[in-house]
Amino acid sequence: MGLLEVRFHGRGGQGMVTAAQVLAAAAILEGKYAQAFPEFGPERRGAPVKSYLRISDRPIYIREPILRPDVIVVADQSLFKAENPLEGAKENTILVVNGAYKAPIKTYYVDATSLAMKVLGRPIVNTAIIGAVVKATGLVSLSSVAEALKKYFSGRLYDLNLKLVETAYQETVGL
Repeated sequence: MGLLEVRFHGRGGQGMVTAAQVLAAAAILEGKYAQAFPEFGPERRGAPVKSYLRISDRPIYIREPILRPDVIVVADQSLFKAENPLEGAKENTILVVNGAYKAPIKTYYVDATSLAMKVLGRPIVNTAIIGAVVKATGLVSLSSVAEALKKYFSGRLYDLNLKLVETAYQETVGL
């Protein structure tokens, strides 16, 4: 497998930090090494944030921002105007985006906001994004994600978020 690096772009309150953490936990459950960490200061809800995820079959010793990601995740398309989420993309980088978007790299999209509103009643897209990332990359299994979600949600919230992951997985489309 080697090292796989994922960079998440979102806005405060969308749950991109949690999305990276859940995927890291799922990878660890599968016997892989993983690290997830955010890059943000004291931003308010709605401000741009980045989160990073590394998964490998060997220990990971680097602890720095991901500049040349294998996967770029964009939870809010307005970020394409506010910054350049595609910066550092390689020829084979995969883009996972909330909503249809035409990009010069392989792109997968899902309407995460609509799905979150339908399932959760709130526009918190992190678990929909998790489903889309798993569909686009296969970096972990859905069963590992289901187990990892238990560390972050319980009861009805767990059930709703698992449903959102599974629905987004099914509805993710590649361009």
